[in-house]
Amino acid sequence: MTASEKVTTYLQKHSKWTEQLEQLRLIFQQTELKEEIKWGAPTYTLNGKLVAGMAAFNNHYAIWFHQGVFLKDLKKKLINAQEGTTRGMRQWRFEQGDPIDADLVLCYVQESIENSLAGKEIKPQRKIGVEIPPLLKTAFQDNSEFKDAFEELTPGKKRAYAEYIALAKREETKQSRLEKITPMVIAKVGLNDKYKNC
Repeated sequence: MTASEKVTTYLQKHSKWTEQLEQLRLIFQQTELKEEIKWGAPTYTLNGKLVAGMAAFNNHYAIWFHQGVFLKDLKKKLINAQEGTTRGMRQWRFEQGDPIDADLVLCYVQESIENSLAGKEIKPQRKIGVEIPPLLKTAFQDNSEFKDAFEELTPGKKRAYAEYIALAKREETKQSRLEKITPMVIAKVGLNDKYKNC
């Protein structure tokens, strides 16, 4: 299946927003951006660099600008969807009934392309080391097979599991998450592996 066919399948799968996503796709197709699927959603790249993308959710659909922090955003359309986590990416969110101003969207996309060509980008910060939460440390003491399997994982997979436990607010949630991940770690499966080939 070609990238174009994959994007068409994505749009058809999200029937609530198919018409709107098609409109956005037509705008992207007016540019020199290459249409691809990354992380299971339509993504638009230039010379191998991520420029923008779009995605459908239950209550809204959105355009993502990977280096949106550099956009002038004179019309105040952009938000940081993950405040404190996302440094460069910005989202333009549309809800039911919101009009799509094709000229304005194209203006934002063109500015993103110009920024990409100018080399404007915030590089992701590499996290060094993995902070192991106390519950995981205790589990390692109780289960050497679990500990050994965890040690063999890549740093990114270790970090994902550690954060998954640490971010739970209640002890019961932490414990249920530990029970869920134990067989996955032993099988050397990453927490988010099932989403990689969507």
